[in-house]
Amino acid sequence: MTRAALAILRKDLLVERRTRESVPAMALFSVTVLVLFHFALDRDSLDGALASGVLWVTLLLAAVLGVGRLFASEREEGGMDGILLAPIDRTAVWVAKALALLAYLVVVEVVAVPVFAVLLLGPDLMPALPGLVATLVLADVGLAAVGALVAALAAESRARELVATLLFLPLVVPAAVAATAATEPLFAGAQTADGTGRWLIFLAVYALLFVLLSVGVFDYLLED
Repeated sequence: MTRAALAILRKDLLVERRTRESVPAMALFSVTVLVLFHFALDRDSLDGALASGVLWVTLLLAAVLGVGRLFASEREEGGMDGILLAPIDRTAVWVAKALALLAYLVVVEVVAVPVFAVLLLGPDLMPALPGLVATLVLADVGLAAVGALVAALAAESRARELVATLLFLPLVVPAAVAATAATEPLFAGAQTADGTGRWLIFLAVYALLFVLLSVGVFDYLLED
């Protein structure tokens, strides 16, 4: 399964590198939303719950764009039929798509977080950076696991992007709430960051749950 997953992942990353359809759109969306928040809120800086909420709303909506395009190349070029006919474990498809979405999210966050810090963040970002990175990693794993699962569910639907969005958003609400709660004390000041730990545990459990669920059921989702 590992070789098949890596082969599919390599294909997806090469397609994205050549077409630039997902990551640039996600990054541009994130920057645009942050700029709009900067002017709409009419404040020089944000902190605490408001700063955390703005960051995670932006990243979550950007993730929706990535989920909607996750199976685009297979749908448009007929590649899914070839993958299903290949003598491989179909779970490898989910692993590859989840890793691809995880890579997209990381790249977008490398762009979006510094922009967020410059435009909107009140306290200095550096004291909060270790906790923020841990939160981003755990949240990204959960979002990628759920995103790959719902993208496969919606792949054969005519309104696939709408269906993927309608499935994705309710499932990731717990992760978004936990990530927002985890980063709130970080943005309120390093001295109050002790409350982050229990939310990181929640994010880890959430990610593990959906990874195990996806591995358990994905093979049956692609049945004719």
